Amino acid sequence: MSHNEKPAKFTGENFKTWQQKMLLSLTMLNMVKLLNDDPPIFREDKEDAITAFNIAEAWNNSDFLCRNYILNSLSNELYEVYSIKKTTKELWELQNM
Repeated sequence: MSHNEKPAKFTGENFKTWQQKMLLSLTMLNMVKLLNDDPPIFREDKEDAITAFNIAEAWNNSDFLCRNYILNSLSNELYEVYSIKKTTKELWELQNM
């Protein structure tokens, strides 16, 4: 699989194969970490507000991209089912039930 090749759309068959290909793709995109990460939490007394904001924005952007990368690899029918999940972690946990 080349860097710009996407896994085939998942239609409900061969889940384990699709999952492994998706993990490889997310690893190559340096996004696999988001599968298990929660959004960063900051305490006002411990963090500089601008730094905390920038970290949160970077995480939100990465999570948005990763979540949609996974969703776009699903068939239209499965996209409708899973698109209600708000974070990559939530989406990935559903798939691993």
